[in-house]
Amino acid sequence: MARAGARHRGRLVVALVLVGTFLVVEVVAAFVTGSLALLSDAGHMLTDVVGLAMALAAISLATRYGRRLAGAEPVGRHTFGVYRLEVLAAFVNALLLSGVAVFVLIEAVRRLADDAVEVRGVPMLVVAALGLVVNVVAALLLRPGAGESLAVEGAYLEVLADTLASVAVLAGAAVITITDWNWVDPVLGAAIGVLILPRTVRLGMQSVRILLQSAPPGIDPAEVRVRLAGLPGVTGVHDLHVWTLTSDMESASAHLTVADAGSGHEVLILARRLLEDRYGIDHATIQIESADQSDCARLDW
Repeated sequence: MARAGARHRGRLVVALVLVGTFLVVEVVAAFVTGSLALLSDAGHMLTDVVGLAMALAAISLATRYGRRLAGAEPVGRHTFGVYRLEVLAAFVNALLLSGVAVFVLIEAVRRLADDAVEVRGVPMLVVAALGLVVNVVAALLLRPGAGESLAVEGAYLEVLADTLASVAVLAGAAVITITDWNWVDPVLGAAIGVLILPRTVRLGMQSVRILLQSAPPGIDPAEVRVRLAGLPGVTGVHDLHVWTLTSDMESASAHLTVADAGSGHEVLILARRLLEDRYGIDHATIQIESADQSDCARLDW
């Protein structure tokens, strides 16, 4: 079965081509019309392009090393594969989005203080409408994979935020065209920057959690320890670790002490079944030790 990200690689490619092509159009239009809202939306689209490209690269590399781990190719030095590249891509996306938001807010303040800036409403209106269409199509392409892969989710959130921004720019362009209220443009630019931040924080925190190898949400390591210790024949649990390798891939490792060395195989089966059925952890490394074994070096981290 293909991994979460790999299953949606074709959709990522199409979305990348669409957004990348329109990015060029929007940058040119932003300078022609003098619109900060279009320029900020173009900056956001740039992060969309970078995010989509990084997600594709991460998924491709992760799939390649996944085949190596499966035995199709030599493993090399990456014994865990490079699945974390998807998470790293999502983290970098969050940083890029933060930078765009800060830039737009600063530029909006500058524009509001400069009444001489004129915005051409009609061209802005046309480009905003086209941008909305492109973003809606890209968002629909990425939505199925957003719940399965962090890399796809990062790209999807960026496109979704850009879709909302396109709606705001379209409305602002209509107002400017009708009323010549040029101050609407920097206000919209600032609003777009504010909209970016909450999604950025959520994505960044989720990525950091995985990069720091924290336990997955909904899994309490203390509870896991108690349940493993409660298995028939188990007298102790130590060196327990639970973490997320990447989207859809939870892992665990532990040392289990048993009273009867002969029951080790049965305990191993029960432990793996518990971790998979109750916690969704299908990759667990369990070491069985007899109660009188004294040469196991217990880690203090």
